[in-house]
Amino acid sequence: MKRRVFALLTALSLGLGAATLPALSWAADESPDAMIKRLSDEVLDAIKADKAIQGGDTSRILSLVDGKIMPNVDFQRMTAAAVGPAWRQATPEQKKKLQDEFKVLLVRTYSGALSQVRDQTVSVKPQRGSPDDKEVVVRTEIRGRGEPIQLDYRLEKTPGQGSGWKIYNLNVLGVWLVETYRSQFAEQINSKGVDGLIATLEAQNKSNSGKKS
Repeated sequence: MKRRVFALLTALSLGLGAATLPALSWAADESPDAMIKRLSDEVLDAIKADKAIQGGDTSRILSLVDGKIMPNVDFQRMTAAAVGPAWRQATPEQKKKLQDEFKVLLVRTYSGALSQVRDQTVSVKPQRGSPDDKEVVVRTEIRGRGEPIQLDYRLEKTPGQGSGWKIYNLNVLGVWLVETYRSQFAEQINSKGVDGLIATLEAQNKSNSGKKS
């Protein structure tokens, strides 16, 4: 049961950014908790209205990820943290492949859980910290049937033009997503190196693509 809930909430978090065409213009003057609340509400509405996503249509979900989600996520930082120290020695080509395959892995692994979205709502807990903070944790609860379930986000304030808050890690039921994958990836890197990890991710993604969610 816990595994099933983990899949559901991670899928919801991957959906952040749905229906957010003005994401970049909003980001600069939104507080991190306001951004999470807005995006969470939008994605729940979008999933409930999209039968293809509910059915686990991978191409539809990948299109959503590329068009709407990536502008709100520091995915390079997320991938680098999941890969660990080996990231610093990886070539630019290896880094690109790692990001591409990690994104597909996340989408394919959790796409089936999107069909479980029904009457859930998101409650954002009061934000702690200073307005000058550059990194924050926004704590939320998913409310629906049963007990509320914890879903938290780590965000960073990005500098320069188009600055705003970007997500770089997720906590589901007390487990941080990046740390979970870091332990898995470390085993592959220690035995097969970075290219071995890439090959493993490619093989896993190809295998998952042949399975119905």
